[in-house]
Amino acid sequence: MPTFKIILAYDGTAFVGWQRQARGTSIQGALEDALRALDGRDVTVHGAGRTDAGVHAVGQVASFTLARSVGADAVLRATNARLPAAIRVVRAEAVDPAFHARYRARLKTYQYRILNTDVPDVFARAYAWHLPGTLDCDAMQAAARLLEGRHDFAAFQASGAPTRTTEREITAVDLIVREGGGEWWPDHVRMITLDITGSGFLRHMVRIVVGSLVEIGRGRRDAAWLAEVLAARDRRRAGPTAPPCGLFLRAVMYPPETLADEC
Repeated sequence: MPTFKIILAYDGTAFVGWQRQARGTSIQGALEDALRALDGRDVTVHGAGRTDAGVHAVGQVASFTLARSVGADAVLRATNARLPAAIRVVRAEAVDPAFHARYRARLKTYQYRILNTDVPDVFARAYAWHLPGTLDCDAMQAAARLLEGRHDFAAFQASGAPTRTTEREITAVDLIVREGGGEWWPDHVRMITLDITGSGFLRHMVRIVVGSLVEIGRGRRDAAWLAEVLAARDRRRAGPTAPPCGLFLRAVMYPPETLADEC
């Protein structure tokens, strides 16, 4: 019974999120439906990150075991043939049966994109938070650095989200400003991206971090305020939750012994 690791890209706009739910189409559900047709039985797919409704991915990782003896190339072709156009398996490989996409993951990188321009671009607006007006990106970057290290991120967790502990370790936070033009946005657009890498994330954590940084960028708060929010451990003290359209699961990293390379 071969075990496979796959790397996925998806446009999460029309999905209820990664996890299969009673109502609505999920990424996990679409994958499991496609693999059922390939394997002739129910197949459970484990994802590295449980992205929420409307959140996208360019480097989601998933794992599963099949009963049929098939190769990785066949898995990639057959699965993509049965998936909706908004989901694609970009790579597949056979791995050790002990590999588990979620439990073996060591670091994840999420990217949030802000479209900072007066007139929203008709295409980029679907994959970024449109924010007109001036943003102080230097203050946002200074505040973002305060998140690095191990902290209690209770203030940056969605209300009512149960979890064993709210402590998480953030290894890197990088805010980059691109003035005009890029791989997928036009010349008149100022694109701000926030890349945040850590060992794990609470529900809506990155979106609440971004919403808080935008409060600083707009001059409503100073950079030191973010440290006060961290210490307070109170969701009511943090900024608003940024919309899901700007969030991407960018990469998942594993230790070398899992035979799973950095995505």
